[in-house]
Amino acid sequence: MGVYLSTPKTDKVSADGENDRVRFGLSSMQGWRATMEDAHAALPDLDDCTSFFGVYDGHGGKAASKFCARHLHKQVLINDANSSGDLPASVYKAFLRMDEMMKGQRGWRELTELGEKGNKISGMLEGIIWSPKGGDSDNLGDGWETEEGPNSNFPGPTSGSTACVAVIRNDQLIVANAGDSRCVISRKGQAFNLSTDHKPDLEGEKERILSAGGFVVAGRVNGSLNLSRAIGDMELKQNEVLPAERQIVTAEPELKTVKLSEDDEFIVLACDGIWDCMTSQEVVDFVHKHLNTEDKLSDVCEKLLNRCVAPTSGGEGCDNMTVIIVQFNKPLSSAATTSTEQPAATAEEMRPNSSFRI
Repeated sequence: MGVYLSTPKTDKVSADGENDRVRFGLSSMQGWRATMEDAHAALPDLDDCTSFFGVYDGHGGKAASKFCARHLHKQVLINDANSSGDLPASVYKAFLRMDEMMKGQRGWRELTELGEKGNKISGMLEGIIWSPKGGDSDNLGDGWETEEGPNSNFPGPTSGSTACVAVIRNDQLIVANAGDSRCVISRKGQAFNLSTDHKPDLEGEKERILSAGGFVVAGRVNGSLNLSRAIGDMELKQNEVLPAERQIVTAEPELKTVKLSEDDEFIVLACDGIWDCMTSQEVVDFVHKHLNTEDKLSDVCEKLLNRCVAPTSGGEGCDNMTVIIVQFNKPLSSAATTSTEQPAATAEEMRPNSSFRI
């Protein structure tokens, strides 16, 4: 059956957590796909005043999504410490940093360890044989040292991953997205998208693709990739005269900054396996319906996955599925007064430090 199983794997990986700022639940399910390529990160206490949540939808393998789940939030903290607390800029830099970290011997080794089991031993053995060069850092202050080895010129993975993250600090919510995963906020029961699904046919995305020497056929970049931004996919980032932000496919995130108010109830982060099956408002309505009947948010997430999985293989409802619900615990004193109808911040608006509010 190609990329599909004969019957779906509906067992789930779920978790819950809480602190004085937020309460969260998450769940992921392989479904009909032959492999599970989603990954996620949920850290309600990234530091004393910051919470981090992210969903990563891999394609061409699971290594890139798992790499992001392991490292992206750490880079946010490192950049934040080096940027005088400019959190949106720190998140922005963390996305682009993923591509850099996945190159070279060390990037190859870790991606191999995170990939398929058959390649894992090879990567672990090279990690033993080839040790980091003493004192040879990458000069970016994050301790990510380079390594010597047969893959020192590794250009990065041909596989890739979307990344959609939400970072909460006090009454500030920063959402960063590259790809077609999505973050939605519920405000007094109304759903508002806090991210754009980056598809090749979008006017701004198509302009960048064509300017970088790529093309779009049947809604796919160079006839293969059905999204226009992603971490990884390095074969589509090889134009040496262009910066990372202007490559055929870019890891540059689109950011939106929200000042939370008492009207804001929860956010939903999910991979496109969910959004292919339900609209943003339908998901918000579903969560509202079950919040009053379920003790744990992960139970609501699991019900949502069960709602979306297809009864037969092929088409919508057959993708890997991952969802995180983050509920705001306490009312916030400040009220948001600006419009919720504005689109997500464009690359030009965000480069490098500007903010965007709803």
